Amino acid sequence: MHDLEAIRAQDWDALVIGTGVGGATLGHALARAGWRVLFLEKGRAAFRHGDSLRGDYPELVCPDAAAPADCLRRGGRMAEPVRDGAHAFVPLMGCGSGGSSALYGMAMERFFPVDFAAWPITYADLAPYYDRAEALYVVRGERDPLRPPAPGLPPAPPPGPAQTELHAHFQREGLHPYRLPQACEFLPGCACCQGYLCPRACKNDASRVCLEPALAEHGAALLDECEALRLEADTQRATGVLCRQAGATFTLRARHIILAAGALQTPALLLRSASADWPAGLANRSGLVGRHLMRHLVDLYLVFTHEKTDRHHKALGLSDLYRRDGEKLGTLQAFGALPPAAMLLQDLDRELRAKAPWAAPLIAPLRPLLRPLLDGLFERGVLLAAILEDLPHPDNRVLPGPPLAVEYHLHADDRRRLDVFRRQVCATLRPYRFLALRQAEKNIMLAHACGTCRFGDDPATSVLDRYNRAHDLDNLWVVDAAFFPTSGGTNPALTIAANALRVADHLASQRPPR
Repeated sequence: MHDLEAIRAQDWDALVIGTGVGGATLGHALARAGWRVLFLEKGRAAFRHGDSLRGDYPELVCPDAAAPADCLRRGGRMAEPVRDGAHAFVPLMGCGSGGSSALYGMAMERFFPVDFAAWPITYADLAPYYDRAEALYVVRGERDPLRPPAPGLPPAPPPGPAQTELHAHFQREGLHPYRLPQACEFLPGCACCQGYLCPRACKNDASRVCLEPALAEHGAALLDECEALRLEADTQRATGVLCRQAGATFTLRARHIILAAGALQTPALLLRSASADWPAGLANRSGLVGRHLMRHLVDLYLVFTHEKTDRHHKALGLSDLYRRDGEKLGTLQAFGALPPAAMLLQDLDRELRAKAPWAAPLIAPLRPLLRPLLDGLFERGVLLAAILEDLPHPDNRVLPGPPLAVEYHLHADDRRRLDVFRRQVCATLRPYRFLALRQAEKNIMLAHACGTCRFGDDPATSVLDRYNRAHDLDNLWVVDAAFFPTSGGTNPALTIAANALRVADHLASQRPPR
């Protein structure tokens, strides 16, 4: 069903805004249960467009594009800048079918039981949905020996020689390395496609696993390149969504409105939906919509191993540093490949022009030398990501704009824990030579944004209830990472998917869809 008039005339049970892991997983589950589901996606559905850019970064496919924003959109990427104080940047985040999962490195990790201390649900509540999410996304790899026991996963290919060497090093140090779980088919020649759209049926992202089957097999419909401008509501219910597609505006209606546009766009949409009944923004009686932004504090370490590296694959996980001396820190895992040197130099040029314009002309003559030097350097080592949990401070927030803006500052305790974590990581890597690429302080690292519509049992301290329904609104739900009360210290995708299945079960059990 693609005719707009027919879609507007349909009696929809659920309107899902966003097709990332949260929205696509929930929408697929509801459609399978017999609900009439309409997906709304601001970006392009790559599987519908023959000019989608796959298999490499859009910046490299069309480096001289007259319209770089259009090039990013064709590659499933967010193209609009985000303001951060006096500067603006375009984060490497998904905008299109599958959301950011279309770009992810496919690591799907469970949170630890300790991560749920501030949540209204427990690890035990989510455990059966973790099982289902891993099966749905066909997660392959090994169980972390430091996490609770769980059903076995299908095997993944063994790490390459360099990561095998690091695995053995960690074991000799009395640590517990494991084969990182990934939602990947590992077809011959798989390059992981981290940061760009996969050209083959290899990456198990939310579009391939959930969205496309919901459309093809379960009667769901999709409007892509269609932006939700604001929500309409009375004091008890969301009554409609004002949308724009191809320059035309119209209103869509459904019994339930599901927000899954991401932890930046979802709160921005709610704040833009202020009205006489909701003067501070829809669902914002607590004043917390957009607040408690978290993004993880991520550093990279280039470790120079004796064995030759396989730079594309992220096969190694280590969580021995997750909890040390009574406090939570984070995880260490293979990162995969950095973007090519050409892109890194473009980013450096933009950063210098924004923050030190006097330095940009000095770097320009060195580019021909720096590019092969950087490419050669990253071929020689294993790149690891150190992911530290950041804390949910209310003054770290999203502002709706336009343009959309973030205010995010590291607090004293975050800095202290970051220093502790950095020392622990360095001690874990010795005696190897390594290069520490400190990225944690940079707000451009927004890929794991979460926490801006936190759930909880107290309407005064949360936006959503324990089933992700907005307090005081009967039919408005949020299932992207905005619902996280804390960020954990590892990849969020599996927890988003598992919770979406939990919410779908709750919705489906309330009453028949018709």
